[in-house]
Amino acid sequence: MKTLFVSDLDGTLFNSDAELSERTIEVINSFISQGMYFTAATARSVYSVIPKLKGLNVNVPCILMNGVSIFDMENEEYVRNVCISCEKSADIVRFFEESGQKCFMYKFVDGKLTCFYTEMDSAHMQSFADVRKNTYKKPFVKCESLYDVIDENTVYFTKSGKYEVLAHVYEKIKQTDGVSCAFYKDTYDDVWYLEAFSENASKENAVRYLKEKYGFDKVVAFGDNRNDMGMLKYADVSVVVHNAPEEVREIADVVTLSNDDDGVAEYMLNMKGQILR
Repeated sequence: MKTLFVSDLDGTLFNSDAELSERTIEVINSFISQGMYFTAATARSVYSVIPKLKGLNVNVPCILMNGVSIFDMENEEYVRNVCISCEKSADIVRFFEESGQKCFMYKFVDGKLTCFYTEMDSAHMQSFADVRKNTYKKPFVKCESLYDVIDENTVYFTKSGKYEVLAHVYEKIKQTDGVSCAFYKDTYDDVWYLEAFSENASKENAVRYLKEKYGFDKVVAFGDNRNDMGMLKYADVSVVVHNAPEEVREIADVVTLSNDDDGVAEYMLNMKGQILR
Protein backbone atom coordinates (compact mmCIF):
# COMPACT_ATOMS: atom_id res chain seq x y z
CA MET A 1 0.00 0.00 0.00
CA LYS A 2 1.41 3.38 -1.07
CA THR A 3 1.03 5.78 1.88
CA LEU A 4 1.52 9.54 2.03
CA PHE A 5 2.69 11.01 5.34
CA VAL A 6 1.91 14.72 5.54
CA SER A 7 2.68 17.01 8.46
CA ASP A 8 1.85 20.54 9.47
CA LEU A 9 4.96 22.52 10.42
CA ASP A 10 4.50 25.17 13.13
CA GLY A 11 3.42 23.58 16.39
CA THR A 12 3.64 20.08 14.92
CA LEU A 13 6.87 19.17 13.13
CA PHE A 14 8.68 22.31 14.32
CA ASN A 15 9.55 22.75 17.99
CA SER A 16 8.66 25.86 20.00
CA ASP A 17 11.64 27.68 18.47
CA ALA A 18 10.12 27.12 15.01
CA GLU A 19 12.92 24.74 14.09
CA LEU A 20 13.34 21.10 13.11
CA SER A 21 15.18 19.15 15.79
CA GLU A 22 18.13 17.02 14.79
CA ARG A 23 16.25 13.94 15.99
CA THR A 24 13.21 14.70 13.84
CA ILE A 25 15.41 15.21 10.77
CA GLU A 26 17.33 12.00 11.44
CA VAL A 27 14.25 9.84 12.00
CA ILE A 28 12.22 11.14 9.06
CA ASN A 29 15.16 11.06 6.63
CA SER A 30 15.86 7.50 7.68
CA PHE A 31 12.31 6.44 6.82
CA ILE A 32 12.37 8.38 3.54
CA SER A 33 15.58 6.60 2.54
CA GLN A 34 13.76 3.30 3.12
CA GLY A 35 10.86 4.22 0.84
CA MET A 36 8.48 6.41 2.89
CA TYR A 37 6.69 9.29 1.13
CA PHE A 38 6.70 12.46 3.21
CA THR A 39 5.67 16.08 2.74
CA ALA A 40 4.56 19.18 4.63
CA ALA A 41 1.28 21.12 4.70
CA THR A 42 1.65 24.63 6.09
CA ALA A 43 0.29 28.17 6.10
CA ARG A 44 3.80 29.36 5.26
CA SER A 45 4.83 30.46 1.78
CA VAL A 46 7.70 29.19 -0.31
CA TYR A 47 10.02 31.92 1.00
CA SER A 48 10.27 30.52 4.52
CA VAL A 49 9.56 26.87 3.78
CA ILE A 50 12.68 26.32 1.65
CA PRO A 51 15.17 27.47 4.33
CA LYS A 52 13.15 26.03 7.21
CA LEU A 53 13.06 22.53 5.69
CA LYS A 54 16.73 22.51 4.77
CA GLY A 55 18.17 19.15 5.72
CA LEU A 56 14.87 17.29 5.45
CA ASN A 57 14.68 15.14 2.31
CA VAL A 58 11.04 15.84 1.47
CA ASN A 59 10.17 13.65 -1.52
CA VAL A 60 6.60 14.77 -2.33
CA PRO A 61 5.62 18.36 -3.31
CA CYS A 62 4.78 20.57 -0.31
CA ILE A 63 1.40 22.14 0.41
CA LEU A 64 1.84 25.87 1.05
CA MET A 65 -0.37 28.75 2.21
CA ASN A 66 -3.08 26.43 3.56
CA GLY A 67 -3.43 24.65 0.22
CA VAL A 68 -3.23 27.58 -2.18
CA SER A 69 0.03 26.31 -3.68
CA ILE A 70 1.77 22.97 -4.11
CA PHE A 71 5.52 23.32 -4.58
CA ASP A 72 8.07 20.76 -5.77
CA MET A 73 11.11 21.31 -3.53
CA GLU A 74 13.44 19.16 -5.61
CA ASN A 75 12.78 20.95 -8.90
CA GLU A 76 11.96 24.32 -7.27
CA GLU A 77 8.75 24.80 -9.20
CA TYR A 78 5.03 25.14 -8.51
CA VAL A 79 2.93 22.09 -9.33
CA ARG A 80 -0.37 23.87 -8.67
CA ASN A 81 -1.68 27.31 -7.71
CA VAL A 82 -5.34 28.03 -6.96
CA CYS A 83 -6.40 31.61 -7.69
CA ILE A 84 -9.41 33.61 -6.50
CA SER A 85 -11.72 35.31 -8.96
CA CYS A 86 -11.40 39.08 -9.24
CA GLU A 87 -14.97 39.49 -8.01
CA LYS A 88 -14.39 37.44 -4.86
CA SER A 89 -11.07 39.15 -4.20
CA ALA A 90 -12.83 42.52 -4.28
CA ASP A 91 -15.44 41.20 -1.83
CA ILE A 92 -12.70 40.16 0.61
CA VAL A 93 -11.00 43.56 0.42
CA ARG A 94 -14.36 45.23 1.03
CA PHE A 95 -15.05 43.09 4.10
CA PHE A 96 -11.75 44.16 5.64
CA GLU A 97 -12.29 47.81 4.76
CA GLU A 98 -15.83 47.85 6.16
CA SER A 99 -14.39 46.60 9.44
CA GLY A 100 -11.66 49.24 9.43
CA GLN A 101 -8.93 46.65 8.87
CA LYS A 102 -5.96 46.53 6.53
CA CYS A 103 -4.73 43.22 5.11
CA PHE A 104 -2.01 41.71 2.97
CA MET A 105 -2.92 40.42 -0.49
CA TYR A 106 -0.79 37.88 -2.35
CA LYS A 107 -0.66 37.34 -6.07
CA PHE A 108 1.76 35.99 -8.65
CA VAL A 109 3.62 38.60 -10.67
CA ASP A 110 5.61 37.09 -13.55
CA GLY A 111 5.47 33.78 -11.73
CA LYS A 112 6.77 35.21 -8.44
CA LEU A 113 4.62 35.32 -5.31
CA THR A 114 4.35 38.97 -4.23
CA CYS A 115 2.61 40.60 -1.27
CA PHE A 116 0.67 43.86 -1.69
CA TYR A 117 -0.59 46.22 1.01
CA THR A 118 -1.83 49.79 1.42
CA GLU A 119 -0.55 50.53 4.93
CA MET A 120 0.41 48.83 8.18
CA ASP A 121 -2.30 49.43 10.77
CA SER A 122 -0.69 47.63 13.73
CA ALA A 123 2.70 46.87 15.21
CA HIS A 124 2.14 43.17 14.60
CA MET A 125 1.35 43.76 10.92
CA GLN A 126 4.59 45.74 10.62
CA SER A 127 6.54 43.01 12.43
CA PHE A 128 5.01 40.35 10.18
CA ALA A 129 6.27 42.20 7.10
CA ASP A 130 9.68 43.06 8.54
CA VAL A 131 10.50 39.45 9.42
CA ARG A 132 9.47 38.15 6.02
CA LYS A 133 11.24 40.92 4.10
CA ASN A 134 14.48 40.85 6.07
CA THR A 135 14.79 37.16 6.89
CA TYR A 136 13.16 35.45 3.92
CA LYS A 137 13.41 38.17 1.22
CA LYS A 138 9.70 38.02 0.45
CA PRO A 139 8.74 40.92 -1.86
CA PHE A 140 6.27 43.47 -0.42
CA VAL A 141 4.76 46.20 -2.60
CA LYS A 142 2.92 49.23 -1.21
CA CYS A 143 0.01 50.45 -3.33
CA GLU A 144 -2.72 53.08 -3.15
CA SER A 145 -5.57 50.59 -3.34
CA LEU A 146 -5.75 46.80 -3.34
CA TYR A 147 -8.66 47.03 -5.76
CA ASP A 148 -6.25 48.46 -8.34
CA VAL A 149 -3.90 45.46 -8.23
CA ILE A 150 -6.42 42.62 -8.03
CA ASP A 151 -6.23 40.36 -11.07
CA GLU A 152 -6.67 36.73 -12.11
CA ASN A 153 -3.37 35.82 -10.41
CA THR A 154 -4.56 36.78 -6.91
CA VAL A 155 -4.39 33.84 -4.52
CA TYR A 156 -4.49 34.80 -0.83
CA PHE A 157 -5.37 37.36 1.82
CA THR A 158 -4.08 37.41 5.39
CA LYS A 159 -4.40 39.49 8.53
CA SER A 160 -3.28 38.94 12.12
CA GLY A 161 -4.73 40.53 15.23
CA LYS A 162 -7.00 40.06 18.22
CA TYR A 163 -9.77 37.48 17.98
CA GLU A 164 -12.54 39.96 18.66
CA VAL A 165 -11.23 42.34 15.97
CA LEU A 166 -11.12 39.70 13.24
CA ALA A 167 -14.08 37.50 14.18
CA HIS A 168 -16.73 39.56 12.38
CA VAL A 169 -14.60 39.73 9.21
CA TYR A 170 -14.26 35.96 9.42
CA GLU A 171 -18.03 35.57 9.65
CA LYS A 172 -18.52 37.61 6.47
CA ILE A 173 -15.84 35.75 4.52
CA LYS A 174 -16.96 32.26 5.48
CA GLN A 175 -20.48 33.03 4.27
CA THR A 176 -19.23 34.08 0.83
CA ASP A 177 -19.68 31.57 -2.00
CA GLY A 178 -16.49 30.65 -3.79
CA VAL A 179 -14.24 31.56 -0.86
CA SER A 180 -12.76 29.55 2.01
CA CYS A 181 -10.88 30.80 5.03
CA ALA A 182 -8.80 29.71 8.00
CA PHE A 183 -9.10 31.41 11.38
CA TYR A 184 -6.76 30.16 14.09
CA LYS A 185 -4.54 31.22 16.99
CA ASP A 186 -0.87 31.74 16.22
CA THR A 187 1.48 29.07 17.54
CA TYR A 188 3.98 31.54 18.96
CA ASP A 189 2.15 34.79 19.84
CA ASP A 190 -1.13 35.78 21.44
CA VAL A 191 -2.70 36.77 18.12
CA TRP A 192 -5.06 35.17 15.63
CA TYR A 193 -4.59 34.72 11.89
CA LEU A 194 -7.40 35.16 9.39
CA GLU A 195 -6.58 33.87 5.90
CA ALA A 196 -8.84 33.82 2.86
CA PHE A 197 -8.46 31.91 -0.40
CA SER A 198 -10.42 30.10 -3.10
CA GLU A 199 -12.95 27.46 -2.03
CA ASN A 200 -10.83 25.03 -4.06
CA ALA A 201 -7.78 25.71 -1.90
CA SER A 202 -7.38 24.13 1.54
CA LYS A 203 -5.00 21.68 3.16
CA GLU A 204 -7.66 19.02 2.76
CA ASN A 205 -8.16 19.69 -0.97
CA ALA A 206 -4.42 19.86 -1.56
CA VAL A 207 -3.88 16.49 0.15
CA ARG A 208 -6.68 15.04 -1.96
CA TYR A 209 -4.96 16.41 -5.07
CA LEU A 210 -1.62 14.82 -4.11
CA LYS A 211 -3.29 11.51 -3.33
CA GLU A 212 -4.97 11.37 -6.72
CA LYS A 213 -2.09 12.79 -8.79
CA TYR A 214 0.62 10.55 -7.34
CA GLY A 215 -1.47 7.46 -6.73
CA PHE A 216 -1.42 7.16 -2.95
CA ASP A 217 -3.72 4.59 -1.37
CA LYS A 218 -3.65 6.00 2.16
CA VAL A 219 -2.94 9.28 3.97
CA VAL A 220 -1.51 9.73 7.46
CA ALA A 221 -1.73 13.37 8.57
CA PHE A 222 -0.14 15.20 11.51
CA GLY A 223 -1.39 18.51 12.92
CA ASP A 224 -1.99 20.73 15.91
CA ASN A 225 -4.22 23.68 15.01
CA ARG A 226 -7.66 24.62 13.72
CA ASN A 227 -6.40 25.09 10.15
CA ASP A 228 -5.33 21.42 10.18
CA MET A 229 -8.73 20.02 11.08
CA GLY A 230 -10.06 19.55 7.55
CA MET A 231 -6.89 17.68 6.55
CA LEU A 232 -7.01 15.57 9.72
CA LYS A 233 -10.65 14.60 9.15
CA TYR A 234 -9.90 13.68 5.54
CA ALA A 235 -6.87 11.52 6.37
CA ASP A 236 -7.16 7.78 6.83
CA VAL A 237 -5.16 8.18 10.05
CA SER A 238 -5.04 11.49 11.93
CA VAL A 239 -2.23 12.08 14.42
CA VAL A 240 -2.26 15.14 16.67
CA VAL A 241 0.60 16.33 18.88
CA HIS A 242 -0.11 16.65 22.60
CA ASN A 243 0.33 20.44 22.64
CA ALA A 244 -2.70 20.88 20.36
CA PRO A 245 -5.86 22.45 21.83
CA GLU A 246 -8.58 20.10 23.04
CA GLU A 247 -10.88 20.72 20.04
CA VAL A 248 -8.15 19.39 17.73
CA ARG A 249 -7.04 16.51 19.96
CA GLU A 250 -10.57 15.20 20.27
CA ILE A 251 -10.86 14.51 16.51
CA ALA A 252 -7.57 12.59 16.36
CA ASP A 253 -7.19 8.87 15.86
CA VAL A 254 -3.91 9.12 17.76
CA VAL A 255 -2.45 11.71 20.13
CA THR A 256 1.35 11.58 20.12
CA LEU A 257 3.99 13.43 22.14
CA SER A 258 4.31 17.21 21.89
CA ASN A 259 6.18 19.07 19.18
CA ASP A 260 9.01 19.74 21.67
CA ASP A 261 9.26 15.99 22.31
CA ASP A 262 9.53 15.09 18.60
CA GLY A 263 5.97 13.77 18.55
CA VAL A 264 5.84 13.13 14.79
CA ALA A 265 9.16 11.25 14.81
CA GLU A 266 8.17 9.24 17.88
CA TYR A 267 4.91 8.17 16.26
CA MET A 268 6.84 6.99 13.22
CA LEU A 269 9.28 5.01 15.32
CA ASN A 270 6.40 3.35 17.17
CA MET A 271 4.75 2.48 13.84
CA LYS A 272 7.94 1.45 12.08
CA GLY A 273 6.67 -1.97 10.99
CA GLN A 274 3.58 -0.53 9.36
CA ILE A 275 5.38 2.43 7.77
CA LEU A 276 7.87 0.22 5.97
CA ARG A 277 5.43 -2.53 5.13
